[in-house]
Amino acid sequence: MINVLLFAGIREKAGRDTIRCERKGITVGELKLWLAETYPELADDMKRVMIAVNEEFADDSTVLKDGDQVAVIPPVSGG
Repeated sequence: MINVLLFAGIREKAGRDTIRCERKGITVGELKLWLAETYPELADDMKRVMIAVNEEFADDSTVLKDGDQVAVIPPVSGG
């Protein structure tokens, strides 16, 4: 199982701070697609987020393993 942690506006849109994904052998990119399909309100956000796997930034080709912790980090803006 992959444990997906959500933060800030993404957490608010999903209505939860953690999502569990049972899919095996998927990439970060496939996880983002799954999240967008499962939670349509997150679809636009999935195009702009950063992903960290086990506290290390990861790109869309990173393969996820059972037990991984994935953080979905929304873009940060400020002034």
